[in-house]
Amino acid sequence: MTNLKELLNTMPQIGQVEWIGVRPLHKAPVATVQEVAVTVATGLAGDHYSKTGGNRQVTLLQAEHLTAMANILQLESIDPTLMRRNIVVSGINLLAFADRQFRIGDAILQMTGICQPCSRMEHTLVPGAYNAMRGHSGITAKVIQGGTIRVGDAVQLLESGFAGL
Repeated sequence: MTNLKELLNTMPQIGQVEWIGVRPLHKAPVATVQEVAVTVATGLAGDHYSKTGGNRQVTLLQAEHLTAMANILQLESIDPTLMRRNIVVSGINLLAFADRQFRIGDAILQMTGICQPCSRMEHTLVPGAYNAMRGHSGITAKVIQGGTIRVGDAVQLLESGFAGL
């Protein structure tokens, strides 16, 4: 019989970075980049959160959730810049990273929470976007080890990064 700790450590899937964006100022448009430097002290280079550090240095979203939200909102697709997240990944369940460490490119991050939608989504996307995003709006993370993250990099859970049980 498999116990819960073994189940939580079993994630053979490896995701992939599909898109990277930085927000130079609080309400400024998101700039799409192909790679970004990441540091423990400041998070993503060029992102307005880089000055604050803390538990919300990086925000991540699953590409599959963009499709789900577009379907709920009856849109053909959703441009990731409108979501105001930093990194869109595919092929792995980000919610399974709860309190866990994971590697993206050279960097190691740790999930710190759920990235809740904000009321601005009603204006950025369409009416109803706030509720469509609930449960689909991604995660927050802090940087454990700096490096460079590039579009196409692998996203993989680290077994030793388990903080619970």
